[in-house]
Amino acid sequence: MCSHAKDIRPIAGSPFAHTYSIVAFDPEAKEMGGAVQSHWFAVGSVVLWAEGGVGVVATQSFTNPSFGPRGLEMLRKGMRPEEVVASLVDSDEGRDMRQLAVLDAQGQAAAHTGKRCVPATGHVVGEHFSAQANMMLKGSVWPAMAKAFRKTQAPLAERLLAALEAAEGQGGDIRGRQSACLLVVRSESTGNVWEDRVLDLRVDDSREPLAELRRLLRIRRAYDCMDKGDNALEKGLMEEAMQHYSAAEHMFPENEEMVYWHAVTLVNIGHLEEALPLFEKVFAVNENWREMTRRQVPLGLLKVDEAGLRRIIDL
Repeated sequence: MCSHAKDIRPIAGSPFAHTYSIVAFDPEAKEMGGAVQSHWFAVGSVVLWAEGGVGVVATQSFTNPSFGPRGLEMLRKGMRPEEVVASLVDSDEGRDMRQLAVLDAQGQAAAHTGKRCVPATGHVVGEHFSAQANMMLKGSVWPAMAKAFRKTQAPLAERLLAALEAAEGQGGDIRGRQSACLLVVRSESTGNVWEDRVLDLRVDDSREPLAELRRLLRIRRAYDCMDKGDNALEKGLMEEAMQHYSAAEHMFPENEEMVYWHAVTLVNIGHLEEALPLFEKVFAVNENWREMTRRQVPLGLLKVDEAGLRRIIDL
């Protein structure tokens, strides 16, 4: 049986992800996820595991990557997080050097910190979250993460990132910083894996991974607005599409694609004159957008007559 099978892989073969992380649940948004930072390359590829409608697992310190899929499978079968943690730890000969957190789709959490994890090390389990850390500069890291998560009023991804930034504010990993990851899935599965993953951002190698992660989250939010604009555009809701594209452009003004689709939408609702300066701005960055513009007309994505198209192309 899975719960009794011994994992005899030597500790020396385990990925070293000495780190701090948080797994958490948002009952209002019906989302759950995790965030992690470490002085180790591509920490997100080994620490965080999540499945929509099932749960989230964080395996760290001398990681045991099998804890991810095995933990999710146990949750899928209806085991409670504390049962999952107990089963995984009991099956592992390297348990004393492991750190593990498990969260289910109802927001219940449980954690384990092995007695031989490198100090400062510990975890705190609260309502709808678990924060854990090992090899930290100070023992105030995980309490600071818990406090930041509780007090931050924002979407789940921003709350998770706030917890990481609070950890860094306490000194974070004693070795420094290198990589980070932010992962969010739906707590109620749609039945479609591609729809259940809400957000998956990774910084695999950076001197300032949390600053880069926050930049990526800002861009992701801008692209979320772009997606909403695209959906509105498909339905012919031009005014709504323009609102979303304008919001995206405001969030990420240095991206010419945001500006371009804002311009296209302006043309489609009859505001060619307002669109022309935006097209000119985009063409100055990349001439290929002119050809892109020509190709929109036959598809009906850019609703403009020949004279109007010529005014745009000749900018």
